Amino acid sequence: MQNAVSVPSRRLSIWLSFFGFMLVGISSGVSGPILPSLGAYYHVGDATIGLLLLVSPFAYFLSSLSSGLLIEKFGLRWLLLLGTVIFALGFAGFGLRLPFLWLFGARLCIGLGSGIIETGFNIYISTQPRQETLLNNLHAFFGVGSLLGPLLVSALLTLLWGWNITYLFLVVLCLPLALGLGPLFSVPANIQDTQRDEPARKEGIFGATLKLPVVWIATLFLLVYVGVETCAGSWGYTFLLNERAQSPLIAGWIVSGYWLGLTLGRFFLQRQAERMGISSTVLVYICLICIVLSALLAWLVPSGISAALAFCLMGLGVAPLYPLTVAIMPKLVPSHLAASAISLLISISIIGLGVFPWLAGLLAQAVGIWTLMPFIILLTLAMIILWRVLARHIASPA
Repeated sequence: MQNAVSVPSRRLSIWLSFFGFMLVGISSGVSGPILPSLGAYYHVGDATIGLLLLVSPFAYFLSSLSSGLLIEKFGLRWLLLLGTVIFALGFAGFGLRLPFLWLFGARLCIGLGSGIIETGFNIYISTQPRQETLLNNLHAFFGVGSLLGPLLVSALLTLLWGWNITYLFLVVLCLPLALGLGPLFSVPANIQDTQRDEPARKEGIFGATLKLPVVWIATLFLLVYVGVETCAGSWGYTFLLNERAQSPLIAGWIVSGYWLGLTLGRFFLQRQAERMGISSTVLVYICLICIVLSALLAWLVPSGISAALAFCLMGLGVAPLYPLTVAIMPKLVPSHLAASAISLLISISIIGLGVFPWLAGLLAQAVGIWTLMPFIILLTLAMIILWRVLARHIASPA
């Protein structure tokens, strides 16, 4: 039971989770700025380098999808430790500057490791008291890592230490995470009980999870959310250059404001909502409306100042949606299916990283980049409909 874990041990485990998410964020943040150095060292073009970027999402999908089953077999602590070791091996491949073809294996390890770490810590934090606030903080630390990653790369390159030193530094950062998962990490009793009880069940966990309609509704919601977040972050720069005639420097700062708004929103919005007595269900509605209004502002008001305000507000709007969706899953499904439901939720949502930005790019090429904001509005309206269905299940869980 939850109170069987001492408060200091639980706090250390939570902070270890935050550190793990920040490490995954740093990994994500360094990948873009380091690509030019990678291409120059191996004498390959952007198209070839781009193939490397396709490997990690595929590996992330596989590891996230299977995490629920692996937790059942090996336990949460050992799965997270395995993910951390695989993660570090991927960094080591780049740090040691292995032959280029070997880097595909290294990227595979990075994707597998990050998928296990993110899914595992999401499952862990979802079992804690006040999980809505903690999950927002957890994902905020990913944002902190994403902001620190480019700074780390630029600092090391400025010192002329070589691009591979960044990855060796990440290997070193994996060590305290791996060591901490031994003596410091406390697995809640409800997860341990699930691991002991489930082998005796007649029906497979994954099969039972797939039969729950509420899981698929939440998965669709998160899938579309990932599309909204990624479209705004990836195509926003082009929108600002071509539609709002901003300089590259200003456009870059405005997009950074979007990511900063997302990070700060995850730290503060849920906490402020609790103080004001606003439920998580209502907070999601407020955030979805905020996304629609900010997209309308960026679309209809041809001003650089309004665009900057719109992107900051959009970042705040999208901030709590992912962690709150993860947080509600244990309330919507039987306890023994919670880990499997979360792993399914996270794994399928990664598809949104590729599908929706691709569709946005097709629209931009065929009609114009101005279609970005109407496209985001359309996706957000779909999210409002899906959340309305989820809200009914939250009000009257099965």
